[in-house]
Amino acid sequence: MRLEMPNIQKLNGVSKLILLKQTAKILIVMLCLFQASSGSAQESFDPEAWLWRAEQRLSKVESYVAVFHKQERIRGNLTQKETVLFKFKKPFKVYMKWIKEPYYGRESLYVEGCNNNYIKVHECGFLGLDLDLDPRSSLVMRGSRHPITDSGIENVVNLIGRELRKGIRKGEISIRKQGEETIYGRYTRQIEIVFPESSAKGYYCYRAVINIDAENELPIRVQIFDWDNRLVENYGYEAVAMNAGLTDADFDPRNPAYGFRK
Repeated sequence: MRLEMPNIQKLNGVSKLILLKQTAKILIVMLCLFQASSGSAQESFDPEAWLWRAEQRLSKVESYVAVFHKQERIRGNLTQKETVLFKFKKPFKVYMKWIKEPYYGRESLYVEGCNNNYIKVHECGFLGLDLDLDPRSSLVMRGSRHPITDSGIENVVNLIGRELRKGIRKGEISIRKQGEETIYGRYTRQIEIVFPESSAKGYYCYRAVINIDAENELPIRVQIFDWDNRLVENYGYEAVAMNAGLTDADFDPRNPAYGFRK
């Protein structure tokens, strides 16, 4: 569209003043829009500032409930995706119930300092077995890359923070903003962290893709890739309800809502 400017010479003094003021306003608006657009395009991600905000947020959270999504590569093969109701309460209490196949109906309960620091597991099926297991036993670790003591959003943030800060300190990583994405109905900012190509450097992985909830600054999906660039861990936290008012009853095997044998 072409704008036709009036002939200023034909205008009287008052009209000239009005026109100049209007023109100045238009120029100011255009300048502001240009600056906003430029600032948005050049916006950078400050990983250490984000980590600090995430850690501060979690320090004020006593408990939460979420739907935990899990997929891992075990002995070279990706497992089926698991969907788990996840309850967490500080200092470290975890209750998990598998709400979809595979393992639908399975329950796990771990309370730090109780039950000899064993997990209480209720297996679904005809027998409905209850077992007390060491979190790092071969039976437990056969189907998982991590023990239950590594679970929860706080442990995710701690792991990311440890590797990020180490990489930043040594100048060995690159961080790329990958844009915005809606995950579990939440607006997120996605970042990719690329670590050194050699595993001998001692980092946890070669590459991590993290979706950060734009509202609460917490990672709600984390995808981890090994040095062959294969997906080895895919974790997500859906429908997170912070400070959910959980009580000791939520972590008691005698809870009538649970399937543990009394």
